Amino acid sequence: MERYKRWVRKNREFVHSLESLANGVTWLLPERFSNSEIGPEAVYSFLGIVGAVNQHIIDTNPAKCPPWGSEEQSLPLSLCISILKDLETVVEVAAEHFHGKEGKWNFLVTLETMKALARLASFHNSGYQMLLQGGEVVNAEHLPEATGAYQRAYRNPGVSDKYHGLDNFHRLNVQIPPGLQGRAMAALSRFGDKARMATDPSRFNGFRHVPEPALSFKKRTFYEVLSQKGVYGMFFMLGEVLSILRPLIYVSLIRKYGILSWKPWFISFAVDLTGMSFLLSSTNSGGRTGEKLYHLSTSERDEIKRRKLIWALYVIRDPFFTKYTRHHLETADKYLSHVPFVGFLTGKIVELLVVAQTRYTYTSGS
Repeated sequence: MERYKRWVRKNREFVHSLESLANGVTWLLPERFSNSEIGPEAVYSFLGIVGAVNQHIIDTNPAKCPPWGSEEQSLPLSLCISILKDLETVVEVAAEHFHGKEGKWNFLVTLETMKALARLASFHNSGYQMLLQGGEVVNAEHLPEATGAYQRAYRNPGVSDKYHGLDNFHRLNVQIPPGLQGRAMAALSRFGDKARMATDPSRFNGFRHVPEPALSFKKRTFYEVLSQKGVYGMFFMLGEVLSILRPLIYVSLIRKYGILSWKPWFISFAVDLTGMSFLLSSTNSGGRTGEKLYHLSTSERDEIKRRKLIWALYVIRDPFFTKYTRHHLETADKYLSHVPFVGFLTGKIVELLVVAQTRYTYTSGS
């Protein structure tokens, strides 16, 4: 394993190019193979996991990031969460294939439980700091000044915190549907990321799959947060916990009441609104001032924006999609179908949305 790590770190540009090539090859998978859905999803999940592990190996290069304090974790929680997210779609497809549309929800509840536990553990281990990208990114901006070297090693100031381009599909947790078009869009997204990193080596020090900080400073405990921040600390932790548990609550309610019931949709939306209200009331967002308020960093402000953008997924979740959104999409497609290029593009967008909303993991926002 150590030999493989040394090879990946030494040939990181070649590794990223190889990953891009492998994703491009998935375009050529025969249509009879893609009809099963399990095959292409398994291939895409495998490539995602390999890419996540390789990026973790690159990010934890001892030559660049000497460990502080205790020993480095062999499998950090951020990487565990990334692996679970890469597996979720193939788990759903396989569960539906072997156990039916009703039986798959048991597996999805189990998967969401594992993700929730990993995120709660990450939230605790970070000293109750805001989780970035659902725990896939370590929030290292509030570490003590003595750890500045660590922060510089893991957060290159030249890397933008914004979410742009095709990568929005991944950052907003919207999986691309299987098939030739979906694989093409996903591969183009990854190819663009790898190309940017290949032309600018400094980008390898970005956020993705950064290991948990193994530093020798004392993490804040639950009681220390309450004593230092008071009611704002309680609101902040409640907001984060609700954000972590919301997907588990949602999928559990779907298993109980069914995908076409309004109860899961409304309760999930209420949990999202309540959690965000708690977070915003405990921070300095909106120009509020106060000694005990949480002062958000740039990445944390972007995380708040990301979570708000994810709310757009509610319009393509059943039963809202079946009752309202689909009708408006089909009407727009009908009126624009005669317009050159615009009609073609609208038709493809409608087709992708109709396919995407049939999968929980495409629109879960988890």
